[in-house]
Amino acid sequence: MSYVLIARWTAGPGNEERVEQILLRLAAATRTEPGCRAFRPTRSVDDPRLFVIYEEYDDEAALEAHSSSEHFRRYVLEEGVPLLESRERTFFRSLD
Repeated sequence: MSYVLIARWTAGPGNEERVEQILLRLAAATRTEPGCRAFRPTRSVDDPRLFVIYEEYDDEAALEAHSSSEHFRRYVLEEGVPLLESRERTFFRSLD
């Protein structure tokens, strides 16, 4: 079983490219974390302002460690969130 987070980011008008670059840097750092099984940022083909991030961790503790990391603070809280119109998060547990 794993712990999954689906994050949905909507970039503010004109911030789309900056948000994409932040997500790419965040992904590179996050994928090196112990307990991170997958971190896949995606961008809508219909709405260039919409990003969906699929995150999968060994357990809730691994996600908590991610959320406490320096790169999360920098890329999400300091750089990313101020560029967003909205941010939603939904949590899941895998069935296998």
